[in-house]
Amino acid sequence: MAQTTALINVLKKALKTHHLTYGDVGKALDMSEANVKRQFAAKRFTLDRLEAICQIMQMELSDLFALYEDSRQHIVQLTQEQEQELVQDTTLFIVATAVRNRLTLEEILSYYRFSETECIKCLAKLDRLKIIDLLPGNRIKLRVDEDFRWLPDGPIERFFESQLQAKFFASHFSGEQEQRLFLHGLLSDASMQQIRNKIQLLAKEFTELLRQDNKLPIDKRHPIGVMLAVRPWEADMFVKNRRDKSETSHK
Repeated sequence: MAQTTALINVLKKALKTHHLTYGDVGKALDMSEANVKRQFAAKRFTLDRLEAICQIMQMELSDLFALYEDSRQHIVQLTQEQEQELVQDTTLFIVATAVRNRLTLEEILSYYRFSETECIKCLAKLDRLKIIDLLPGNRIKLRVDEDFRWLPDGPIERFFESQLQAKFFASHFSGEQEQRLFLHGLLSDASMQQIRNKIQLLAKEFTELLRQDNKLPIDKRHPIGVMLAVRPWEADMFVKNRRDKSETSHK
């Protein structure tokens, strides 16, 4: 129903943009203005009626749907409160991650040990949080942007640091599909900026690969973790044995 309401609101805005009133619509469709108002209030339109109204504005029905899609909010980040709600509910967090990876309800149920009732309850909550649109037949429409990111130092990132980061690195990274590369050296500010730019480009490429692979069946995809990080850093053993600037200046 929420989608229907949003679509009708887009239709109203389109009529207003074209300077058309309910009376104008009624005349074009050979209906009374009161009848037109009732249909808009009830939000009950057949596709033929929607198409007829679009034709009054010299629009295709597909144009209306395109306007609707453009009107939808695509989320780039969640709020602190939304992330906190995900962190506090393990099942909700897992389902949210699954839908972010474009899994259907059937795929989630086949992949995780959740009951259908539990899963639908989580999907309804994600709909309320405006992360997804839960459509008829429990179909899922993701509302987050392709470049969606967790809040820097937000509840999700802090959860990862405290609960998952050590476990992620508890590997020799010598197995199939594993790799670890640690580099250390002295770089200028300009070189550091180049490294940061390349990390951003790699993150965008990762997002694009996710988008492409979303079309594959779930048994052809694998859970993959990638951590990209760069910062001014030196191991404690070096810091403790390094001369401070006053000592260096007297040398």
